[in-house]
Amino acid sequence: MSNGTNTSFGSLKQIDAGILNVGYAEAGPSDSPAVILLHGWPYDIHSYVDVAPLLAKAGYRVIVPYLRGYGTTRFLSSETFRNGQQSVVAVDVVALMDALRIEKATIGGFDWGARTANIIAALWPERCKALVSVSGYLIGSQQAGKVPLPPKAELQWWYQYYFATERGRAGYEQYRHDFARLIWQLASPHWDFDDATFDRSAASFDNPDHVSIVIHNYRWRLGVAEGEPHYDELEQRLAEGPTITVPTITLEGDANGAPHLDASAYARKFSGSYAHRTITGGIGHNLPQEAPLAFAQAVVDVDGY
Repeated sequence: MSNGTNTSFGSLKQIDAGILNVGYAEAGPSDSPAVILLHGWPYDIHSYVDVAPLLAKAGYRVIVPYLRGYGTTRFLSSETFRNGQQSVVAVDVVALMDALRIEKATIGGFDWGARTANIIAALWPERCKALVSVSGYLIGSQQAGKVPLPPKAELQWWYQYYFATERGRAGYEQYRHDFARLIWQLASPHWDFDDATFDRSAASFDNPDHVSIVIHNYRWRLGVAEGEPHYDELEQRLAEGPTITVPTITLEGDANGAPHLDASAYARKFSGSYAHRTITGGIGHNLPQEAPLAFAQAVVDVDGY
């Protein structure tokens, strides 16, 4: 394997799955072992534009979906509440697996995508063969989100508090591309991305539900917005901090500017075969796009555990 310089997945696919019509990229043979790769905020499927062909070449069927509120993914009904709480994104991915007739997959992700992958591995381990998770164990709860942090740590979450206000919602609506570029720069201070790279991902934020999903996600985390009652049972299970039993490799960039814990703080949450890798070379938060070879290699390796 070697790091690539791809700029496009080619044509995307669409499929009805649960309450969504999901846009996704696919690479590799359809009868091969499945890998599902999940992006974060404010990023999109292009975080895996080099990872996907590496894994396809290694013999995997690779699925890279737009999460709700991004790219070409749309709600099937205009009446559906635009919910961004953590459990619903995982429910979306399980529904996508059902629609694609994927019984079990190796799942990888970072940021929102890592949290979603964690949740699937914890709640539906029969659907997750193995896990690659950037920044480790990210399952949270509204209770945990209400606990104050030391001032320096709180500063890193400035955008979360901004989004809790109506000024913040209006500001993100008006300046979403500028906002995303700033987060990219802060979270990956050594990643010298060009305008074309940013613009390819920023186009996905023009999704009509994007602002609503992002704002609800962060407000829900702080406990200043409610979720939907029919997800309460899942959230109660997640609030207990369930252990993840499937084989796992956690990854961290040596220059991640986003809030994250040291690996020693979460290693005990993974009770199956487990390894942690720190990826060096000025690698920031968007690890799959900044270090695609290292991410792809982790997927191949954990699949063999």
